[in-house]
Amino acid sequence: MLVLGPIIFGFLLGLILGSQVKTNPKNDIKFTIGSFVVIVIAGVVAAWQLGQFPFYNDVPISTAFVFALVGILVGKLLFARGSAN
Repeated sequence: MLVLGPIIFGFLLGLILGSQVKTNPKNDIKFTIGSFVVIVIAGVVAAWQLGQFPFYNDVPISTAFVFALVGILVGKLLFARGSAN
């Protein structure tokens, strides 16, 4: 049985954090498609190493961590703040 609580709260927290990322083309690192792929792969490996809570036995990866990572990326892409200058 898939537990939805960690998924929903992880995604919402990631969405909020991702929306607060400033994107300033002069000073910020430019994210390319390759960098997004590397970040997602590293996040999935980290979630697999973390595992689920002991009383959740639905999937072998941390779904809260994966969905927080997805929320950060979606928040950065959709709601990222521009520079004030």
